[in-house]
Amino acid sequence: MDTKVLIVDDDITIAENTAEYFNVFEVPTAYVTNYDEAITFLEENEVSLILLDINLGEKSGFELCKKVREDYDMPIFFISARKSDDNVLMALSIGGDDYISKPFSLNILLAKVKAMLARYEKAAEAAKAVSQQAASAPQQEGGQIVVAEDLILDTDVHKLFYKEETIPLKVMEYKMLLYLAKNKGRVVTKDELLTSVWEDEYIGEGTLAVHARRLREKIEKDPKNPKIIQTVWGVGYMIE
Repeated sequence: MDTKVLIVDDDITIAENTAEYFNVFEVPTAYVTNYDEAITFLEENEVSLILLDINLGEKSGFELCKKVREDYDMPIFFISARKSDDNVLMALSIGGDDYISKPFSLNILLAKVKAMLARYEKAAEAAKAVSQQAASAPQQEGGQIVVAEDLILDTDVHKLFYKEETIPLKVMEYKMLLYLAKNKGRVVTKDELLTSVWEDEYIGEGTLAVHARRLREKIEKDPKNPKIIQTVWGVGYMIE
């Protein structure tokens, strides 16, 4: 059985009950109870969404979220008994898409999960279609956009080059960088990126932050002090 949802929670009762409820309503769900089990499960199975508790024993849900965001692109819902603003802000800033406080209503949680899965699947299908169109389209000359010095986006082959070296980009990373490069010199708002690049305004801002971080890690000399992709706090991003 394919797994749509992975629950990561050290409270076995909550994990079991939630997984059982989701499975009854035909949302294939599995659960694990710690960081290491979660990493192993993700390596061996395809997962579409994670429900993640903060308290996981030796390692926290925050640590797991950061690790998952390095390797996977999927919605992450934090589920926690912690209700402080600091915890909510931390969860969302490192890539969480939603923060749900315990105790929670199973039927409302299921509705949120189903809605997010539908939106992500729609976005994934759109990205796949763009990739297939690019692969089948005839090549044309002159499809180069200068992102920064020696950093060139070739729209004919959908690749990013630094001098003679190819920098590998995932589909949504390419689309985000291309949109920013085409709008160089102006601030692109978060809403604009969500609707124009992801074609879905309901994707969380955490997704934008994760993709911006990944791009910076690939193209910036110092990702923590970016010179190419600038953040305009509270508004969006821009390439000057």
